[in-house]
Amino acid sequence: MKKHKRRPTMKTEMKILMLGWELPPHNSGGLGVACYQMSKALVSEGVDIDFIIPYTAKHPEIDYMDVYSATPLPPNYHDLGAYNNGSEEDRENAKDEYGLSPMRAVQRRYGKYVRKFVKNHQPDAIHAHDWLTMEAGIIAKEMTGAPLIVHVHATEFDRSGEQSGNPLVHEIEQQGLLMADRIIAVSEITKEIIVKNYHIPPEKIEVVYNAIDLADLPPHEYDASTYRYLEELKEDGYTVVGALTRLTVQKGLTYFVRAAAKALDKYEKIVFVLSGNGEQRDELIELAADLGISDKMIFTGFVRGKQWRDIYCLIDVFVMSSVSEPFGLTALEAAHHDTALLISRQSGVGEVLNNIMRFDYWDVNKLADEIVNVAESPALQKSLKKNVKNEYARISWQDAARKCLKLYKGALA
Repeated sequence: MKKHKRRPTMKTEMKILMLGWELPPHNSGGLGVACYQMSKALVSEGVDIDFIIPYTAKHPEIDYMDVYSATPLPPNYHDLGAYNNGSEEDRENAKDEYGLSPMRAVQRRYGKYVRKFVKNHQPDAIHAHDWLTMEAGIIAKEMTGAPLIVHVHATEFDRSGEQSGNPLVHEIEQQGLLMADRIIAVSEITKEIIVKNYHIPPEKIEVVYNAIDLADLPPHEYDASTYRYLEELKEDGYTVVGALTRLTVQKGLTYFVRAAAKALDKYEKIVFVLSGNGEQRDELIELAADLGISDKMIFTGFVRGKQWRDIYCLIDVFVMSSVSEPFGLTALEAAHHDTALLISRQSGVGEVLNNIMRFDYWDVNKLADEIVNVAESPALQKSLKKNVKNEYARISWQDAARKCLKLYKGALA
């Protein structure tokens, strides 16, 4: 199914086949946002993009490229989300008629669609995002002869946290990285993982950082009634410490909850907020209860739109406790909303921000101390907010797009 979109009237610099697994508003995390913003910036540089997704849905905000649906499936079909590696649910779900898990079945259909699509659409280059589209990217490369650029937003080593991960996903990533003509990594941390664990030559990999588009974050009038209870605590002198994230092992949230308990032992006027959903939700709720901090640890569930903006406005201190975070777009969003940042040293976003407090994800004592220090010192909190806000505004999607365009041309040379 083709979705016709209006294109800017400008000279076309290059024709790109973009392979991705999600786009807003049907995204489950930062991958869809990054694909959306990168594509928009590339189009403004004169690139013509055909973007193929695995589901059928409307994308009313996308008027700058053609979006094609590889299947008639809805975006919420089974475990279609871009962050599910099939390591647990796929084993439990019933197989289809070919003995494939739902995710693998959709990937096969996606690959077949790409094979058919490129017969009538010759790209100058192919840009494939993450493991879910790597096999389709290889198909497109073999059929068209166009160079394949693989964009790594996260590896299976990142997604699995301290666990081993899915061997099949590791295999697909290995094949995709070997077959790629060029590789984009979202941080030096990710580049190091690719070189170390997949034995890819470092000169094949270019680091292109994510950014945020201020035009997509217009002035927001904070509604204190959305989270009235938390607002009342703030008025009573409490500091709100929180995270907006998927509740998965990758995000190091058990360390965050344990650090929260230690911080509360030292300073009681702190309340913690976790916004998001994921397979660790129940485990984290139980852990908070076991540690006796259920009354100070609020779980909001997944938030979007107004609630999403309001929770950012509410939070005083944003914590990214990830075990392995390739970049961490939410940290830039938090900085935009006037929030002090505490970022694990294992998070790529720390490579582009200096005015943050850092800790190793496993060091719950260090994190607890930093939380207390910021909560007890309004001057420190104010300084962190002001300085990081000045920093993040210098990071641009246009710069990222120009690097990609240069990479495309280099692959064609």
